[in-house]
Amino acid sequence: MRFADLAARLAVLPATLPAPAEALMPTFTGPAGGRLPSVPLDRVAARPAAVLVLLFPDEAGDARVVLTERVTRDGHHSGEVSFPGGRAEAADADLAATALREAAEEVALDAAAAGVNVVGELEKFWIPASNYEVTPILALAERRPDLVASPDEVARIVAPRMADFLPDAPFEIVEQTVRGWPLRYGAYRVDGLSVWGATARVLSQLGAVLAAD
Repeated sequence: MRFADLAARLAVLPATLPAPAEALMPTFTGPAGGRLPSVPLDRVAARPAAVLVLLFPDEAGDARVVLTERVTRDGHHSGEVSFPGGRAEAADADLAATALREAAEEVALDAAAAGVNVVGELEKFWIPASNYEVTPILALAERRPDLVASPDEVARIVAPRMADFLPDAPFEIVEQTVRGWPLRYGAYRVDGLSVWGATARVLSQLGAVLAAD
């Protein structure tokens, strides 16, 4: 997908966002079966957080998206693929500021140098393990950003093509036990990494927005 076409499509986000691919959603495969239990966001004291969904043009003019592989250590999201982001802090003006600050800390994003413009928000999601309500902040960069991974948080930075997450893009079905939960879920393959869970959900929803008539 050409970045110029993507930017034109995202000039105004739809009032109602399309749903991500159903097969990407993790499903509990233990004795009881069915989807993992969830708690409505308005019934939990979820902490606010934001991630930056940053799209930029590569040298050929194709649209790419910034993802990170988290360092492997103790923690809920150790070793997973995610967007730059984290919890909101009192000094942040809003959740867009949270996402940009976290991206500066994690991948040394210089928003001004890259010509970053915040487009809007994608659908919020709740992470039960860490009890965060996360807002994906969608942003476009005029130029490819010069990124450097923070060694304390990011093992490496990857920038797959956004075309790899359109509705007809392939993904694999995985069955494995995650933190004691037997799960089945859909996952994208990116540079030898498995992209699943909330990150895959956001990418799939964004792909659906870009493919909509």
